[in-house]
Amino acid sequence: MVSVTSSEASRSRSKKVCVIGAGPSGLVSARELRKEGHKVVVMEQNDDVGGQWLYQPNVEEEDPLGGSSVPTNDTLKVHSSIYSSLRLTSPREIMGYSDFPFLAKKGRDMRRFPGHKELWLYLKDFSEAFGIREMIRFNVRVEFVGEEDKRADVRRWIVRSREKSSGKVIEEIFDAVVVATGHYSHPRLPSIKGMDSWKRKQVHSHVYRVPDPFRNEVVVVVGNSMSGQDISMELVEVAKEVHLSAKSLDISSGLSKVISKHQNLLLHPQIESLEDDGRVIFVDGTWVVADTILYCTGYSYKFPFLESKGRVEVDDDRVGPLFEHTFPPCLSPSLSFVGIPRKLIGFPFFEAQAKWIAQVLSGKSSLPSPDQMLQSVADFYRSRDLAGIPKHNTHDIADFTYCDKYADYVGFPHLEEWRKQLCLSALTNSQENLETYRDSWDDHELLQEALQSSHFTNFDC
Repeated sequence: MVSVTSSEASRSRSKKVCVIGAGPSGLVSARELRKEGHKVVVMEQNDDVGGQWLYQPNVEEEDPLGGSSVPTNDTLKVHSSIYSSLRLTSPREIMGYSDFPFLAKKGRDMRRFPGHKELWLYLKDFSEAFGIREMIRFNVRVEFVGEEDKRADVRRWIVRSREKSSGKVIEEIFDAVVVATGHYSHPRLPSIKGMDSWKRKQVHSHVYRVPDPFRNEVVVVVGNSMSGQDISMELVEVAKEVHLSAKSLDISSGLSKVISKHQNLLLHPQIESLEDDGRVIFVDGTWVVADTILYCTGYSYKFPFLESKGRVEVDDDRVGPLFEHTFPPCLSPSLSFVGIPRKLIGFPFFEAQAKWIAQVLSGKSSLPSPDQMLQSVADFYRSRDLAGIPKHNTHDIADFTYCDKYADYVGFPHLEEWRKQLCLSALTNSQENLETYRDSWDDHELLQEALQSSHFTNFDC
């Protein structure tokens, strides 16, 4: 009988893992995988960390509709959809990873709801603090991920990547792949009669950066999400008129206050059709001749590099089947996804996902059988259907209880009560005071509770 030393055993559990993307989900995945003893390579198409939060001001080369006007085009030239004036919609206190609070630093943007650059700097700080950059290959685009021809019971993955500067293609074999490419890059567009033949300017907010190009124009903004409202409030200062088209005219009191302040900001129902003479006709029969239509209609999940032989598909923005939004049952645990869920406190959730994946790959945690995972996914889909939730909102969580249940898979701490309450407080304030909620708030007691918690007091900076 051959004895196995503990170091040999740990090496046998160590996997060679490719993480695709160096944004918030990819960075924490790399850290947790390495902490669990895995060998990690992160592939990042841009020249720095940050993902969505790495601001890209130059969008001239991007399709105005982000490639969505060409159904076969899945390749974007610009990854980030951040616009110049964007500020966080959540207070910084709730956003940090569990052991790395998002502190205000002297000489930087110290506001509670800072601009996008401050969150990018936080991610750079995180990368430096944990030595993550040394695992990252920058300016490398992943072009293909597919299974190696199966040998015995071992599933491995071919990853083909291209260096952007030299064009050199590298093909490698990995034991596991973690997809952390984000979901705020590929525009989701509505289907509107006359849209394809409308001759005037149509752009998606993916390529919106500053309001100046819309000066003195009549602009129709489609969608009153947070970005639609933000951009409308910015455009109203330079455009001749801004017409906000919303699915529902039952709007928040905060948006009502903004509209009542600006004579050139008008609310409309959905668009019925676009006409060759430049008219935009709304479903109530009213119309306006517009110079530009700006679609603030959200984003779709796309994984153009992934060849899963139909075992992971995107159907109307439902990525599946995925057990707990993370593992494809028939390809787990060697293929996993971090950062798919929306409408939750992102960074702690991504961290919990990363810990779970790292532990499953090392054998410390185990998954149910593929059949059990598929049944769980089917039950989840059925519950969403019964609740009347559209398929494209499958991954919108909006449930703290789910986040806590998920954390239990790896013994990750539940979200602190102050974190949940600060999140809800900011949401409520934004509904009532859309223009001012980032700079005027009344959650001082919650804030003090947060700052006196171990999340902040145990951190040695």
